[in-house]
Amino acid sequence: MPTPEAAHGILLRTYPLTETSLIVRWLTEEHGRISTVAKGARRDKSAFKGKLDLFFECSFTFRRSPRSDLHQLSEVKLDKTRVPLRMNYLKLKQASYWITLLEMTTEVETPLDQLYDLGLEFLDALVENDPIPGNLLALELKWLSSLGWEPNPQVGPKTSRELQEQIQKILISPWNSLMQIEWDPKVYTQLRGFLTRYWREGPGFLPKRRDKEVPLTMD
Repeated sequence: MPTPEAAHGILLRTYPLTETSLIVRWLTEEHGRISTVAKGARRDKSAFKGKLDLFFECSFTFRRSPRSDLHQLSEVKLDKTRVPLRMNYLKLKQASYWITLLEMTTEVETPLDQLYDLGLEFLDALVENDPIPGNLLALELKWLSSLGWEPNPQVGPKTSRELQEQIQKILISPWNSLMQIEWDPKVYTQLRGFLTRYWREGPGFLPKRRDKEVPLTMD
């Protein structure tokens, strides 16, 4: 039997596997994105009861499968719950959009140190602040930068001085500061169009449901 491996991570999704078991997907500090099976997790008296929910941060152990990328979850210690993200619909939507970006731009079981830290900081700031539309543009900009596709406002169509200043502010500012800034509606619209071009020129695609999740205007 494989030796248990330790990990620390954020719970991204859960799916029923059988009447008693769950598939649990994680973003981990050590291994990147991994999937585990929590056997018996759906039973009332399961040791996993109350420990596996969206955006929970946990320390856990798992046994690696020799045949697939679906590993066996052994033990879980709950470290942080982030309850406000599940109690507020708009916060939940913004946090879920982060998962969309993560899954569309990264490979499974690949360490993602910078993106892991960026995700934790975004979620923790979202717990404490309002889910304003500008949060998602800031997330996209920081995400593209971390992936090595940092948008350069000096390249391509001419951008306004206000937009250039907003881009630099987003790239250097911590999340708690970004989620409290006053957005100019005109600059918001400009930045959204600017990032649309960079998604197409960098990764070569637009994130799923972007048109619905990232409003065209701040209205």
